[in-house]
Amino acid sequence: MRRLRQIALAGGLVSLAATAPGCGDNAAAGPDAAPPLCTGGYHVCGGFVRDADGRALILRGANLAGAHKRPPYFGFHQPADFARMRDEWNFDAVRFLISWAAVEPSDGVFDDSYLDAVAMRMQWAEDAGLLVVLDMHQDVYGEGFTSGGGNGAPGWSCDQSHYDAFEPASSWFLNYANDEVIACYDHLWTNDATRGKLVAAWGHVAARLAAEPAVIGFDALNEPFWGSYSVQDFEPDLLQPFYDEVVAAVRANAPGWVAFLEPASSRNLGVLTNLHTFNLPDVVYAPHAYDTGAEQGMGFSADRRQGYLDNVRLLAGEARGIDAALWIGEYGGYGDGIEEYMDAAYDGAAAVAAGNMLWSYDKGGSYSILRADGSENAALMASVVRPYPTRVAGDPVSWVYDDASGAFSLTLQPDPRITAPTVIALPPRLYPGGADVDCGGCSAEVTTGEVLLADLPATDQLTVTVTPR
Repeated sequence: MRRLRQIALAGGLVSLAATAPGCGDNAAAGPDAAPPLCTGGYHVCGGFVRDADGRALILRGANLAGAHKRPPYFGFHQPADFARMRDEWNFDAVRFLISWAAVEPSDGVFDDSYLDAVAMRMQWAEDAGLLVVLDMHQDVYGEGFTSGGGNGAPGWSCDQSHYDAFEPASSWFLNYANDEVIACYDHLWTNDATRGKLVAAWGHVAARLAAEPAVIGFDALNEPFWGSYSVQDFEPDLLQPFYDEVVAAVRANAPGWVAFLEPASSRNLGVLTNLHTFNLPDVVYAPHAYDTGAEQGMGFSADRRQGYLDNVRLLAGEARGIDAALWIGEYGGYGDGIEEYMDAAYDGAAAVAAGNMLWSYDKGGSYSILRADGSENAALMASVVRPYPTRVAGDPVSWVYDDASGAFSLTLQPDPRITAPTVIALPPRLYPGGADVDCGGCSAEVTTGEVLLADLPATDQLTVTVTPR
């Protein structure tokens, strides 16, 4: 979480050509041919993550959790807390933080008791009806720099002399500019043996958790930092080859997992990604989208809304440019007085039909969903909890929610070949008396927490409206 926004960067923005994603090469079939129906396990096709029926998935939920960054690498969360995400907030997904230091606390020695505990929590997620993306988290390299906010990499992965010489800055994010921290990043990216150990750790995680049905994918590394390498060249020269290695190691053991791959952390500073199209199937572009002021506890003013929305549209263009789906893995800020920011974060994702994950499902911290006593931050969650499509039989285009009236509208391109229903999350706290649905003559069933749509009319574009009773 939180960005490197106060570290100066050299160089200009990287331009990006946008191309439309697709489900394979259909050129030979002619311009009027329908694209193939994308089915069979969780996968990426036509610009979206899709389920086995071919429905587009909108993965919306929270990061779980900041407490995972340091020993004992878990927070307070129990089965009831997973159920709360689904039942009270209508989330459908979790970005679940794991740590290389927890997976491999000693060089070459994996802690399978830790992974057993992770597996148990994956079962809790399955029981709650939540999908999981595993995130190999890090900030300020690793645990050798804990005094400066470091977490992630185990201490043995870098020379002790760098830890001994480290003097933390007053603000944790400034430690990315520290010479000792930079030296450890440089070692990770350029030392084949050390980088190979992180890749192998991912392979071990995949082998242990491949059988967990809640896990649909993996976020290879949180906010990768370039060290002393050229910012403009880091992604194509070092980061993308690392991703190729990780994906191969993971899919050797969990072939069905979708790869959620982040740009360099320079993207948080406005430097457009320089990633190129992956020679890999089932890739999601997984950037973060924060507002600088809200992130630093300065609230959110209406004049920054448009800039935030514009940035999300840029992210969507970058995803198209590398033939990937888009999923915003983090957004958030100091939890009081940021309701307009949450509106912008949600509206921005809805405008480009993307999922996003709130930072974070913790207790009592500045970014937390919960207060110290375990009660939810009601003002924050009043902006976060709202209807959205979870599974779409076709391609979602965008959706809009009016919190004053409770009216919700979804625009989609139906695919009549998909027989599974389109599902819209309908938080009971917002629709206590149920809802009325207009879907152009389709079959609509309103249940507690959901709207199920079947027999969508065969039309190029359809708008579905939901209004409270």
